[in-house]
Amino acid sequence: MSTAIPVLTIDGPGGAGKGTVCMRVAAAMGWHLLDSGALYRLLGLAARQHGVELTDEEALARLAAGLDVDFEVNRDATAVTTLLEGAPVDQLLRTEQTGNDASQVAAIPAVREALLERQRGFAKAPGLVADGRDMGTVVFPEADLKIFLTASAEERARRRYMQLKEQGLSANLSALQDEMEARDRRDRERSVAPLKPAEDAWEVDTTDLDIVGVVDMILERLRDVLPEQSPRPAE
Repeated sequence: MSTAIPVLTIDGPGGAGKGTVCMRVAAAMGWHLLDSGALYRLLGLAARQHGVELTDEEALARLAAGLDVDFEVNRDATAVTTLLEGAPVDQLLRTEQTGNDASQVAAIPAVREALLERQRGFAKAPGLVADGRDMGTVVFPEADLKIFLTASAEERARRRYMQLKEQGLSANLSALQDEMEARDRRDRERSVAPLKPAEDAWEVDTTDLDIVGVVDMILERLRDVLPEQSPRPAE
């Protein structure tokens, strides 16, 4: 069954390329973008800023329900600025500490419930590209097209390593791979909304694929599923 507003979900583990792919697909289609993983990172960051313990489930749920978040696409639709209480926080969101905090708070049922309806509220005309780990299984189970992106842990760690080096940050490739594998296990084994492909998801292994090729494949599949929709002309 199709949703009233066209929705494309792209799920998968960290480092599979979801963020860049989702941004480029959203830009090509002229659709809205939801970075659901950022919501949990934002909640973890807000908790630290407001002195809320990550073990205080009730306080975290209250904070999640009133989280002041916005995603602003830049002029040429190649980047997104994430705002927390009106301030850009993208650099803070990409730290390993914030990522680990996000994985911890995402495992709390009360937090996920508080953010569920908010995530669904991102589905607005002309359409939505939803990036996450449970977009196709929990948040948008009736999405028009569901993608599950994956890649080997070695390749995902290598991508993260190169990203950190390009930012001038020190990194240890072996440690990054260990952290990714540990986070994968937590996400797969959690009792609420574990990381897994939806039964009707199209699985794409990006280990040996480039971003352009993956984006083109997804746009072609979208044309098949939603023939009335078409990507915007490139500027």
